[in-house]
Amino acid sequence: MGTSRTPSMLAAALAGAMWLTNAHAADDWKFSVTPYLWLPTFNAEFKYSLPPSTGSPEVEVGPIDYLQNLDFLLMLAGEARKGDWSIFTDYINLDVSGGASHVKSVDFGGTLVGSSIDVGTQTSIKGYVWTLGGGYTVVRSADASMDVIGGVRYLGIDVSTDWHLSAAIVGPPPASLTFPLTGNVTERVDLWDAIAGVRGRIDLDDAGKWSVPYYLDVGAGSNSQTWQGLLGLDYAFGWGDVTLAYRYLSYDQKTDQLIQNLSCGGPIVGAIFRF
Repeated sequence: MGTSRTPSMLAAALAGAMWLTNAHAADDWKFSVTPYLWLPTFNAEFKYSLPPSTGSPEVEVGPIDYLQNLDFLLMLAGEARKGDWSIFTDYINLDVSGGASHVKSVDFGGTLVGSSIDVGTQTSIKGYVWTLGGGYTVVRSADASMDVIGGVRYLGIDVSTDWHLSAAIVGPPPASLTFPLTGNVTERVDLWDAIAGVRGRIDLDDAGKWSVPYYLDVGAGSNSQTWQGLLGLDYAFGWGDVTLAYRYLSYDQKTDQLIQNLSCGGPIVGAIFRF
């Protein structure tokens, strides 16, 4: 997930928010930056596209423990707000390798042959997720707020599987094609999805120290669907907030595409710096 264009995308989003500051009085705008750590468990099903003469494997992945298989990590969110309007961005760069998986079936040109002879297949996932959106506050009271949001989310990942079987898988007659004992396949997918949803917080005390942040969006693109949800608990200090939450992200594509399903959910801990 770490390519040269990745940091530039995040920088462009943050630079756009800073540009708005120059056009308005500085004290009208409020900003926040949130470095955080998300520790999800991955579950996925990938369908690779190989020539019919070889057979295309459908690989089931997970559950993968993110922390045990982590090679690289960068997670950062930011927001610029003026009155009821807001701009926000969220960026995740990760590199998870050596995840336990198995070849569920092999597609020989439309005919699926099941497999139960896996002896050590592993899958790596490298890529990034970037969200950019805007919101408008529709509920604001002494103890709660809600924004309606809209934007885009980009997913760019490289998925690589090294398969190891105890026996070759033979396709149906008359061709009787053979899927080999061992091999490697890598595919990349780049997905843009429009998203819409809500986000906000509920205050738990009169002093405004404790609050419950929430977030929910759903999205779709030309050949994918996605949704994301978050529910947490914040404690406010003078400089910002400390947050603990649970976050879940899901992707699906059409039956002939790489991502049959991809889900990751787990706890988040982060610090929200406000200025």
